[in-house]
Amino acid sequence: MDRSMVQEIVEKQVLTVAKAVEEKLDDELHALERLDLDDLEVLRERRLKQMKKVAEKRSRWISLGHASLQVMDKHLSILAKQHIETRFVKIHAEKSPYLAEKLRIVVLPTLALVKHAKVEDYVVGFDELGHTDEFSTEELEERLAKAEVIIFEGESSKLKSKAPSKSVRQSANPDSSDSE
Repeated sequence: MDRSMVQEIVEKQVLTVAKAVEEKLDDELHALERLDLDDLEVLRERRLKQMKKVAEKRSRWISLGHASLQVMDKHLSILAKQHIETRFVKIHAEKSPYLAEKLRIVVLPTLALVKHAKVEDYVVGFDELGHTDEFSTEELEERLAKAEVIIFEGESSKLKSKAPSKSVRQSANPDSSDSE
């Protein structure tokens, strides 16, 4: 088959598809033009219900801690101060899609544990930390030590005494909040 024939066949196919799409859009426009005020009110009510449902889901997710990585951020800021031998770097996956793709970050939060410019391990979500965001800083410290990205000498470098370990969400002050 010569090149001009292939191009002609492709042009016919594109034209056929374009006509079909145009006809479908014309049909939809005609249907919209035939709507009366009652139909528009029904559409409006349906859309309002959808928007309320989305808003309820959104507020429920936010109340459950979605859209916030405060828990991981608090633990890592504590560890960063204790383990100055390790560089802790935070990126926003949504704002750095190229880097997130290169690091294969799909689930948030994800800790990419890098040694000598090479990703050695990942901590994905809270799966390895008890499947909950109520884990302690010491548990995260032990996980990072297991990957040998921090120096860990057997017991938490923060609490060398036998004080009970607390999660970031627990506080000595009962009036304190998580948003402080």
